[in-house]
Amino acid sequence: MSDEQTLNDRKSVFLIPFLYVFVIWFIYWIEIQFQFNFNKFGVYPRDLMGLRGVILTHFIHSDTNHLFGNSIPLFVLLSSLFYFYREVAYKVLCYGGVLTGLLTWIIARESYHIGASGVVYLLFSFVFFSGIIRKHYRLVALSLIIIFLYGSMVWYVLPIKDGMSWEGHLSGFLIGFIFALIYRKNGIIKKEYQFSKTDFDLLFDENGNLIQQEEEINTEEDL
Repeated sequence: MSDEQTLNDRKSVFLIPFLYVFVIWFIYWIEIQFQFNFNKFGVYPRDLMGLRGVILTHFIHSDTNHLFGNSIPLFVLLSSLFYFYREVAYKVLCYGGVLTGLLTWIIARESYHIGASGVVYLLFSFVFFSGIIRKHYRLVALSLIIIFLYGSMVWYVLPIKDGMSWEGHLSGFLIGFIFALIYRKNGIIKKEYQFSKTDFDLLFDENGNLIQQEEEINTEEDL
């Protein structure tokens, strides 16, 4: 891989998360500035027009608290995704986002479901379970950090708070787990390292015993 390609990959780690957060804030600014209400473009379960929300719902928020609550974990988790799982990051984000919205459309209550929370739970679940499945020390550490920072998120996949789309949270959580299983061998995986032997290593056998070296004796024949 060239130095230029490596530099571009490093930039994308923060570029995509920044663009995503910027877009959801910009859309909310348009709503406020021009007195629009985009809630009707969210997921409306089992309704044909509600299918448009499968994609659009992840960019629409009800108020600034809703937006703030999603922005920080979204940026952190997206950055983690693109840093550790660059090979499958776009697939997880795009396919996972669509499937999260679709599952919400299937199982949710008849109401408009909006917000990037589904994507947040998708990323949280994928990064967490991938770290556990792969048994990679850096990913396990990242998983533990995620539990510490966002562990309380798990409870919101249950209907414990009125006005919150727990169905969207649950959909993202389930899809993230499924993707962690599907892509368990893609991206960063634990490698088995083989070390080259030195001249010193060649003095010993597999059991660590010193190998007796036979001296080579050159005999000369008198002519």
